[in-house]
Formats: sequence, C-alpha cells, structure tokens
Amino acid sequence: MAPEVEDVIVGVDVCKDRLDLFEYHSERSYWISNDASAIKTWLDGLSGKLKLALEPTNRYHLGLAEAAVAHGHEVYLIDPYRLSHYRAGLGRRAKTDAQDAQLLARFLEREIGELRAWEPMIPGQQRFWQLLKRRAALVRCKVQLNQSLSGLGLLQEDAESLVQQCGQMIRKLDRALLKQAQELGWAEWIERCQGIPGVGPLTAMALVASWQRGQFRSVDAFVAFLGLDVRVKQSGRWQGRCKLTKKGDGEVRRLLYNAAMQGRRSAQWAPYYLRLRERGMSSTAALVALSRKLAKVSFTLLRKDIRFVPVAPEIACVST
Repeated sequence: MAPEVEDVIVGVDVCKDRLDLFEYHSERSYWISNDASAIKTWLDGLSGKLKLALEPTNRYHLGLAEAAVAHGHEVYLIDPYRLSHYRAGLGRRAKTDAQDAQLLARFLEREIGELRAWEPMIPGQQRFWQLLKRRAALVRCKVQLNQSLSGLGLLQEDAESLVQQCGQMIRKLDRALLKQAQELGWAEWIERCQGIPGVGPLTAMALVASWQRGQFRSVDAFVAFLGLDVRVKQSGRWQGRCKLTKKGDGEVRRLLYNAAMQGRRSAQWAPYYLRLRERGMSSTAALVALSRKLAKVSFTLLRKDIRFVPVAPEIACVST
C-alpha cells in the first residue's frame, strides 16, 4: 500500500509583481512572478495537494487564489490584523516579504483547525462587489469635493458641475448594481429586505450579497462577518472599552448605519432607539446597535424565507 502524501503547507506573501513562497515542512523559500503564466507553470509542476495561506491584498491575490482552487488546492485568506498580532506575539522584530511568507505558513499549520477554506465567488457576484466598491470610492470622492471646493468664487459653478457629475455617475452605478442583482436572481430577496423599515434598495442589495458570501451557522456568525460584533476587553475588575471588530466590508456597515439613521424615525424602531439612549448609550452607539438589529432581522428573513411583519413597538425587545 502506497504511503499517504502529506499536504504541503505554503505561505505566500503577495505583491503586485511578485509572490514570495515558503514551504513549511521542507523550509524551502523562493519566489515567482505574480502573473497568470508563472502561476500556472508553478502549479502544474507540483505534486500532491497544497494548502495555501495568503493575505488578501486588494485584487493582487485573486489570480493565485483562483488558479490554486481550480487545480484542486485549498486556499486560506488570513486576516492581516490577526497576522500582525500573531507576529508581535512571536516577538518578531523584522518584517520582510520572505519572513511574512514563513509566518503565514506557520500560522496556517497551527491554526488550520479554526479556519475555513476560501471559496471563489461566481463571476456575477464578483461583478456586483466590484461595482459596490467603486460606488463607495465615488461617494467618498464626492464628499471630499463638496468639502474642498466650496467658496471658490468665480469657479464655484464649475465646482458644482463636477460634484453633479459625480452624483450622476453614482446613480448610473446604482442602476448597474440593481441590474446585476436581478441577473443573479436576487430580486425577491432584495424586496424582502426592503420590507424592513429604514432599509432601502442599496442596503438591501448589500445585505443579500453579504448573505450569499457563505454558509453561516447562525445569525451571530453573520453579524461577525459584517464586522458588527463587539471585541470585549476584560481582566479581573478592569473593563476596557468595547469596540466593533470591523472585520467585514466597511461599505456594508456604512450602508447599515445610514439605514439605522433612517429607521430610527420609523414607528417600528423609534422606541427601540429611544430605550437604548435612555440606558445611557451615545447616539452613535445606539445607531450601531440598531444597525446590528437590522442585520439580524434581514438574516432571519433570508434564512427562513419569510417576509417582515411589523411588531407592536411596546413589545419590541432591546436585547436583540
């Protein structure tokens, strides 16, 4: 009987033009170009199954990740924040690309039981998230232009025209997002989320897109995926300040926060928001809590395939 071939654990530090690789068990370190041809040549020349650990870096990691999965290998995307603390915990003083590849391989070898392999999105979903991120960038640009181009005197008309053009482009992106969501078959789910007071079309699309990203074990897992869960710091009698983990997509959180600002004025959520304020929460903290509640409600609607039914305000529960 032939002996089982052990999976090869490889850490990969990703740059725009280069991939630094470290094979954990053989302690072999080398690099290849970050282009489709070099990646294919490398994957074709390997024997056995790989387990790759890499940090997500904008879009530069996607070529390797997608090619590796297509070849039957497993890919694990390691959170840069988590890896940074892991490096500090090991007492590493230097940081180079080769050392980062080694650190990624070591992290995967020890923590693989707590990680879930990455799965590529279908092309339509990739297109949706690309459009959403570009819209977010354009919204930030519009805000900056509004703030920096005020009071220009004779040039004010041109400045306002530029801001208006940004607004027109944002509306075009909204239509493109809706069209892409409809092509993906999300129309009914989006309509279901829009039934939640405060949730508009764009927020509903973002919630459905997030829900489609993975098989979530529970509503808490979905909240954690969005980065709306709380990081607690406590030691003995000392209690540190609780903060959001912010692990998920920042644009989805922004949309949910805006939805909460709108929803707090509705008959459904106004009592809930006011009770949070009466408990001593700041307006920002109360809106974040309402954002989390909107996410939980949307998850329940999507998972159970039901529509939103308003609850009498006097029995709305603060704990959820």
